Amino acid sequence: MGRRSTLTAAGAYQTAIPNRPAHAARRRNHRRPLEAPRQCRRSLLRRSLLGIYWLSMNTSNANPALPRAPKCGARLLTVLVTFVFILLAGASLSSCSQTNQAEGAAFSPAPNITPAAFNPQAATGDATASIDTSQTENGFVGACATSDAHLKLQITQGDHSANCDLPNDGTPIVYPLAFGDGTYTFRIMLNTQGNNYVELYSTTASVSLKSEFAPFVRPNVYCDFNEESSCVKKARELVANSTNEAEALEAICTWIVDNVSYDDAKAEQLKSAAGYVPNPDETLASGTGICFDYASLGAAMLRSQGIPTKIVTGYVSPGNIYHAWIMVYIDGTWKSAQFSVSPNTWSRVDLTFAASGGGENVGDGKSYTDRFVY
Repeated sequence: MGRRSTLTAAGAYQTAIPNRPAHAARRRNHRRPLEAPRQCRRSLLRRSLLGIYWLSMNTSNANPALPRAPKCGARLLTVLVTFVFILLAGASLSSCSQTNQAEGAAFSPAPNITPAAFNPQAATGDATASIDTSQTENGFVGACATSDAHLKLQITQGDHSANCDLPNDGTPIVYPLAFGDGTYTFRIMLNTQGNNYVELYSTTASVSLKSEFAPFVRPNVYCDFNEESSCVKKARELVANSTNEAEALEAICTWIVDNVSYDDAKAEQLKSAAGYVPNPDETLASGTGICFDYASLGAAMLRSQGIPTKIVTGYVSPGNIYHAWIMVYIDGTWKSAQFSVSPNTWSRVDLTFAASGGGENVGDGKSYTDRFVY
């Protein structure tokens, strides 16, 4: 059945002018956001008038030694130049207006879910174990296997590695390629005893992602959703009036914080358990969950609306507690629950701590050690 190996949880992923009166400044700042077209108009009008003035002066004050053009010709030339300037001004104003409209474009949530599914026709292997690498450029790999024993999907790339429980009843899973571009090795492993596993099937693939966000806008085994998911429908309802990504993020995360309670009993029950897989719709329905449930639900709702979101697991100090949170990438700014989201960068959002009223150090990253990213 192939070479023997010991499967471990190794492979930490460290993603992780001069002064002016105050009233003048206030007046200027107050008007600036709405003045872009007017400023364009004033500038172009000024240039048009200066051009006409220059032409008139050079026509009327021409060198006396040179033949002077008839006055009617000068007037006609002036009229023609004025007409040309007006045409140019109109074209430029149109350009300015279009630019201003683009800058204020409304938030547009994803019209459809970005799919991620196992393709049996494209998979390699056999009826016992198969792996689908046909969609690696889109940020995921699919796997499927059957056995009476416990199974795992092992993924390695360079110094990074990750292990994921694989259903042994033939149910396929989709796993994110969170390590970025490079050569990956995928192995389906069968448990023999204890931590000992043997390889059922393996394959390699050279991965070149279409986008760094590709793995984080799709569903996967830890963040499963589709067009019919309740969490997707709720997300669409929450962002219906959002005008930008920051408002959409705030609407979704605030709702989760206000409507999902931490499940202490579940946390205690799963304290020493391994291989827990969250279900966003179940968390939505129950209104309770542990940190992994919060992160999974948040990621599913945000991804379904086109906002790139990572699920991160790792350690939080003090106490070195194993924890799960999300990171989002948005073009905007949002502050809530004692943490902030910065524009144009991956920003940490800890929904569990926000729900419990804690997490004053969530945004600084100093208390967090990233281990795995999904």
